Amino acid sequence: MKRIINNLLGVFFALILVLNSLTVSAKKIKLGFIPLTDCAPLVAAKELGLFAKYGLDVELSKEASWANIRDKILNGELDGAHCLFSMPFSVYTGIGGKAGSEMKIAMVLNNNGQAITLSKDFCNLLGYKEIAKVGAAIKKIQARKEVTFAMTFPGGTHDIWLRNWLAAAGVNQKSVGIITIPPPQMVANMKVDNMEGFSVGEPWNGVAASQGIGFTHIASQDIWKDHPEKALVVNAAFANTNKQELKQMMKAIIEACKWLDVLSNRKKAATWLTKPYYVNAPLAVIEARLMGSSDLGCDLGVQRYKGDFMTFYKGGLVNTPRKSHGMWFMAQYVRFGMLKAEPNYKAVAEKLVLDDLFAEVAKEMKVPIQPDMVPFKTTYDVSFDPANIGAYLKTTKK
Repeated sequence: MKRIINNLLGVFFALILVLNSLTVSAKKIKLGFIPLTDCAPLVAAKELGLFAKYGLDVELSKEASWANIRDKILNGELDGAHCLFSMPFSVYTGIGGKAGSEMKIAMVLNNNGQAITLSKDFCNLLGYKEIAKVGAAIKKIQARKEVTFAMTFPGGTHDIWLRNWLAAAGVNQKSVGIITIPPPQMVANMKVDNMEGFSVGEPWNGVAASQGIGFTHIASQDIWKDHPEKALVVNAAFANTNKQELKQMMKAIIEACKWLDVLSNRKKAATWLTKPYYVNAPLAVIEARLMGSSDLGCDLGVQRYKGDFMTFYKGGLVNTPRKSHGMWFMAQYVRFGMLKAEPNYKAVAEKLVLDDLFAEVAKEMKVPIQPDMVPFKTTYDVSFDPANIGAYLKTTKK
């Protein structure tokens, strides 16, 4: 009898091992990322074994540009990616891709942590956050050469931070050149004098300052404190047919975001990000800006942010994907003439933002959900009410 029981137990445990093996060997999920500091949630989830903890086999794929990320998400070569929050709206409205193409936003990965860097041409003409001096400085440089600024994707977050900054400074968008350059190529392009400024994520602003080719003029959190920046964006068919896997992925990433917001963990995160197969930038630069300390360059000293530097969880304030934020980005497209007609803001946001799915995950993870569809205000602009975008567009600076 004892032998029979032992045999049955053996079969039972063997069955468990097979089932576990089947779970672990589930379909490989491929997530893309651009070498930027804020790809950290995906990197941390991988390095900490959190994807495996939730039964997922995730492969991270380093991509060369946001256009690459767009194309690969749309054709299914990537199941999802670390992506500009506004990119799905830019692509859907035809600014950054074929109009009507759907990329779904599952959750926000981080707030803040981008900046506008100006070349040495601007040294001694203006300093940190001296927006009132921007117009005169540009005109002074234009007296001897054209002035061009670079951003990373049409209608992307960096494009909109740049245009908001120009509007706040009273500079006509059409009086300067605006070009698109992938994030890791910004510093090299400024070195060869292809542009006089760029808007990009870290660590590339820090790298430019450390190499003495420019200085950090303003951070994105100075333009809009705690703005949505990168998001987990997924292929539409993947979201429809792999709901459980997507929820498990989001749980792993939320755990990674919580881990990253413990400052004592960020030095460890920086050692991962500095690797060639992730960001491939100097450890000291990645670590300093990840810890909220920015050596601005051009002898402007060090700016230390407290609480409003790059955040990944912040007590649950970061990760809720909000339709109103997507509507704000689409309003910027109208504001700056990138769209000739107003889109159906709410319908597009409802199509692209998976807020119901996030609410399910948040409830199971006991993560607080943030309020949506309420008015809010950025630093240099008038209040934005998603229920009355027409009024906003009538009063905001162009």
